[in-house]
Amino acid sequence: MKKIYIAITAIAVFGLASCSKYEDFQVDPNRTTQATPDLLLTTIERLAFNEVNTGAALASRQLAYTDGVSDQQYYGWQRGSFSDYSNLRQVLRMEKEAVRVGKPAYQSVAKFFRAYFGIQLTMSFGDIPFSEALKGDEAQYTSTYDTQESVFLQALELLEQASSELANIDEPMQGDVVYDGSILKWRKLINSYTLRVLTYLSSKESNTAFNLKQRFAAIVNDPSAYPLFTGNADNAQLKFHDIQGNRYPHYNDNSMQTAYYMAESFVDTLRHLQDPRLFLFAAKAPIHADLEDGDFNAYGGLNGSAPITENTEKVVAGEASKINPRYYTDPVNEASVAFGYAELQFILAEAVVRGWITGSAETFYKEGILANMMFYGIANATIEAYLSSPNVALQAGNEISDIMVQKYIASFMQGGWQPFFEQRRTGYPLFDVSGGGVLNDAKIPKRWMYPEAELQLNRASVNEAIERQFAGADNVNGEMWLLK
Repeated sequence: MKKIYIAITAIAVFGLASCSKYEDFQVDPNRTTQATPDLLLTTIERLAFNEVNTGAALASRQLAYTDGVSDQQYYGWQRGSFSDYSNLRQVLRMEKEAVRVGKPAYQSVAKFFRAYFGIQLTMSFGDIPFSEALKGDEAQYTSTYDTQESVFLQALELLEQASSELANIDEPMQGDVVYDGSILKWRKLINSYTLRVLTYLSSKESNTAFNLKQRFAAIVNDPSAYPLFTGNADNAQLKFHDIQGNRYPHYNDNSMQTAYYMAESFVDTLRHLQDPRLFLFAAKAPIHADLEDGDFNAYGGLNGSAPITENTEKVVAGEASKINPRYYTDPVNEASVAFGYAELQFILAEAVVRGWITGSAETFYKEGILANMMFYGIANATIEAYLSSPNVALQAGNEISDIMVQKYIASFMQGGWQPFFEQRRTGYPLFDVSGGGVLNDAKIPKRWMYPEAELQLNRASVNEAIERQFAGADNVNGEMWLLK
C-alpha cells in the first residue's frame, strides 16, 4: 500500500509542475473543434438536394420492383422517419457558427433550410414539432407538436425573412456546391420555392391567414424584390462526380440492374404522348430487342398493383422494360434536381388556371416541357415536334390534369416524393390500385405514421397531436389538415 501511495503522490506533483490539465491531452491542436459555416453548408446541400428516390418512384407508379413485395409499391408502409431533424440540427449548427464568425448570408440560407426540412416533415406526417425543435442544436425529445397550419405559416415567414435579408447582402458564400456562392441564385431559389409551398396550399385559398392568392401574385408581379428562376441554370440541383462518395446514388447498384422495371401506366402515358423521354428513362423490352431504340412499340412495363407473381411472369416472357442502364452504369449520370425551372413553369401555369395570376397557362406549360427536355439534351427539332402535337396541347377543361401529367413525367427519378405529394393534392395522374397485390385495403396512403421513438420518448405530445388530427387513430389513411 505504501508504494501505491507514493506513486499516486508523484503523479499529482508531476501534474502540478507541468501546468497542464487533463483536458489539454484530449484536444488535438492540429484539428479544429468548430465546424465553419461553409463546411456545414456543403454537408447540408448534399443532404437536402440529393432527391433521387426509388421508393417515391415505386409509390408514384413510375417504377415497379420484382425482387420482393415492396411496401412503397404496394402501399404497405407504416411508420416514417424523423431523420430530417438530424438535418435540421446541422442547419442550426451552421446558423450558430455563422453568428459566431459574422457571416449573415449563411444565417439567411439557414432560414431557407429550416423551412425546407420542416415542409418535408409536415408533408409526410401532418402536425410536427417545429417551433420548439428549432430552439437549439440538441435533440429535443419532448417537443410539443405545432399544427400543420402553423408549420406552413412559420415556414412562409422564414422564407420571407431569408429573401428580404439576402436582398441586402452581396458577399458570396464559400462551400456552396450548388450555386457557387451566388446570392442572387439563392434569392431566386427561395422565392421560387415559396411558390411551391403556396401551391401545396391550393385547397386553402379561402384561409385568410395565408392570403394565398395575394401572396402568390405579389411574388410573381415584383421581380425586382422577388427574382425567380429564369432558366435551367438556376436549378437547385446536386451534380455528381466520378469520385468516391460523390457518384450517382445507384451507380453499380445490383438491384437497380436486376429488379427495377418501368411501370406499365407510366410507359403507356409516354407512349400515348409519343414522348421521347421514354427512350432516356427505359431500356427496350427483351422481346422487342430487334426493334429500333426510338420505336415506342419496343417498350413495356409492369402493373405496379399486380401481384409479384404476375409481374415475374411478364419479366420472364421478356415483356417488361428495365430502367435505362445509365442509372446504374454511369457514375455521373444526371444531376439530382430538388427544385427546378421546369417545375416553376408548371406552378405558374397552374396559378393562371386557378386565377391567382394573369398570363398564358399554355405558355408557362410549354415552357416547363421545353425546360425539362432541354435538361435531358433532347434535340430542338424533336422538342418542337412534340410541343406541336395535339396530344400535348393544353385542353380546355382539363388544364390541371394536363399540367400535372407533364409535371409527373418531368419528376422521373427527380424531386424525391414530389410526384406523390402532387398526386395526393390534385388526384392527377391516377395511380392504379386495381391489381391483386395492393395492400392497405387497396387504398393509396395519405401519410406516414409517427416514428416508434416518438411513442417511447415523447408519448404525451405525439398522442395529443394524433387526437387533434385523427381522433386518436395514427394511421396511414388519416387526412391531415392540408387535405381537408
